[in-house]
Amino acid sequence: MDAQQLQKELFGFLKANNTQSYSAQTLTDGLRLNDVNGFTQVVQALAQLERDGQIAEIDGAFKYNAKSQGYIGTFRSNAKGFGFVAVDDLTEDVFVNPDNTAQALNLDQVRVTLLTKGDADAGRGPEGIVEEIISHDLNQVVGEFKLGSDYTGYIGTINITDKKNANYNFLVSEGGVTANDGEVVVAQIKEYPTPAMPKHMNGVISETIGFKDEPGVDIMAIVHQHKVPAVFDEEVLAQAEAIPDHVLDSEWAGREDITDQPLVTIDSIESKDLDDAVVVWKLENGNFHLGVHIADVSHYVPEGTPLDDEAYNRGTSVYLTDRVIPMLPRNISNGIASLNPGVERLAMSAEMEFTPQGKLVDYRLHQSVMKSHARMTYKAVNAILDGDEETREEYADLVPMFETMGELHKILAQKRIDRGAIEFDAPEAKIIVDAAGKPTDIQIRERGLSERIIESFMLSANETVAMHFDQLKVPFLYRVHTSPDLDKSVRFFEFVKALGGKVNADPNKVKPMDFQKIHDEFMGLPSEQMVSTMMLRSMQRAAYTNESLGHFGLGAEYYTHFTSPIRRYPDLTVHRLIKWYEKNGTDEAAQAKYRDKLAEIGNDTSMRERRSIDTERDTDAMKKTEFMEDKVGQEFDAVVNGVMKFGMFVSLDNTVEGLIHTSNLTDDYYMYDESHLALIGRRFHHIYQIGQAVKVKLVRVNKEQSSLDFVLVDPDAAPITDIKVADGHRGGYGDKNNKNHHDKPRNGKYNSGNAKKSQGTSQRHNNGQALGTLNDRRKPNDSRDNANRKGRH
Repeated sequence: MDAQQLQKELFGFLKANNTQSYSAQTLTDGLRLNDVNGFTQVVQALAQLERDGQIAEIDGAFKYNAKSQGYIGTFRSNAKGFGFVAVDDLTEDVFVNPDNTAQALNLDQVRVTLLTKGDADAGRGPEGIVEEIISHDLNQVVGEFKLGSDYTGYIGTINITDKKNANYNFLVSEGGVTANDGEVVVAQIKEYPTPAMPKHMNGVISETIGFKDEPGVDIMAIVHQHKVPAVFDEEVLAQAEAIPDHVLDSEWAGREDITDQPLVTIDSIESKDLDDAVVVWKLENGNFHLGVHIADVSHYVPEGTPLDDEAYNRGTSVYLTDRVIPMLPRNISNGIASLNPGVERLAMSAEMEFTPQGKLVDYRLHQSVMKSHARMTYKAVNAILDGDEETREEYADLVPMFETMGELHKILAQKRIDRGAIEFDAPEAKIIVDAAGKPTDIQIRERGLSERIIESFMLSANETVAMHFDQLKVPFLYRVHTSPDLDKSVRFFEFVKALGGKVNADPNKVKPMDFQKIHDEFMGLPSEQMVSTMMLRSMQRAAYTNESLGHFGLGAEYYTHFTSPIRRYPDLTVHRLIKWYEKNGTDEAAQAKYRDKLAEIGNDTSMRERRSIDTERDTDAMKKTEFMEDKVGQEFDAVVNGVMKFGMFVSLDNTVEGLIHTSNLTDDYYMYDESHLALIGRRFHHIYQIGQAVKVKLVRVNKEQSSLDFVLVDPDAAPITDIKVADGHRGGYGDKNNKNHHDKPRNGKYNSGNAKKSQGTSQRHNNGQALGTLNDRRKPNDSRDNANRKGRH
């Protein structure tokens, strides 16, 4: 190809992969320029692109030069038309006026240039203009198909269910799958919004899901919306079905026989995929032996096979209200890799020795063949530890071990507390549905001693495995939760001080203990929930990476995911790495196999975990909304769990959440105080803050948008404050004629603390980033468990 075409090819590739850098040789190989002059031509083309400022060279590698032409970031849209671009190199998101979005959609990768740098003192962040849409995140839509269209050349329209895109008109062209009027469908986007038709998209139907009132269609619409793979293809199923349903004699080779150890599984009653077994006993020296034995899924899922590719593409099992979308076919997850009682199973074992003070003094990691001696449930073990005579008699031979487990757990839990692990105990809901998938009840899940025992044991195994390989200094995959960044720490500490709390911490060197001390100070006070919420917001999101960066929330120096390879691809990878180094040693040749793969695996699986969490969260929100459909007009006790410029979110005792919009605060004119996260009435000085108890009445339910609207029953019951709020922080009038005032951008300006927050649709969305803090201590459970119970530490 000629020089110009080569430059175009190289620039296009580097731009499309703007977060990565590539050597000239890699780019030459990628273009398959294998002749003698190919490398020279690529070098010359790269040199010209660098001179033109289109790419940058860093340590011999080349990447797209975003700074010379603005910034590359992710666009997040608001229903009002404006948006924000999150840029890694900028501390503040860039506000984009509705006229300057270039018709970008939510989560598009865009190139933005700055119009103003912002003014922190005035409370304004940077403002910019989208110059170019680099790539669209959205390539399909899900919604109800309506036959017929006012536009020539189209056969119908789709009412998009996704909140962020519900205000777009989607026109359906001929040529796709035939659908009936009223069916929920998936459509592939062919044309995106343009300046001429800024609120229109069009495409063809690729799949029908079913009519919206049919059982399960509502959940499957959310599954398709998040692009979660839900069906195994024939090649994958054929590979899975060829796996024997029992351990073969040949598979014992190189494995330790631990079938005589009294291992037990402890899970919820409904669990079918039992992938971990535990055992504890006292040693003669007074120490504790802890064995955590995990199903050896990697033995049945060879790397690079169709089964492995599918597991990687899914990344994790997805647990929905009445079903699970498994990472692996059920004959593996519920069969040969499930540690069912009384049958031999292949396992990966972590055996540890702890002193009575909780210090790890010895451990072994090895492959084994095990046999579960009992399939225990949390309920049964809790009954045993609570002294229930009937249950203790039924499992008399195991009771002493369960008591020893409880003793060891208390030691390990105290050890975590001493090092500063942050202890949150947020309420978790279990949605009960009937045979048709209709929710009939929402129950609060109780966590007893047995759940905490398993939590402690899984954490110990994960930490031990991570420590072992970090100290070997070999390429490995870790689960990390990094320290809060400086700005978030400063804002949180200022918030605590505004409430009268003590802060004896350096925001530049924040430690988990600093956060735990603040949490303990407010425990039992009305402001406890508010402080916990703000603490969660200040934290980073847990993720997978090839760097051992520790786990801030757990106060752990080392951490990985080893304990759930049935449902998490990172754990499957960790098992492969353990086997690889055991077989091949740790020299340079052995390390080279995975060194260049692990960063990508970490990034991809982190994104797929986020997809799973979003799908689970949206499903729960939709089912909770459906549960409330017949309760319009009823009154409820609630707690304020989020305050925004446009209103406040409230949570009922059953964890159902909804919004009280400022337009429904009719007793006064309310202003928003960001420093106190409060809405304050200008005339009567009533105040609403996170953690405050209120009485509310449900006035509107919208299942399609998973939204609930409430009003206050007794506004005069709100406390009165002497906090003074500047008019610049105003929220909105309690007047329906002014209901849109709350988040309208003024002259292209915005208050970085207020308008930015108006993107949220629920407080739970803001807390999602901290799932690592809450859930990395959780053990995964069955398909009926909610998103907060999947062991996402």
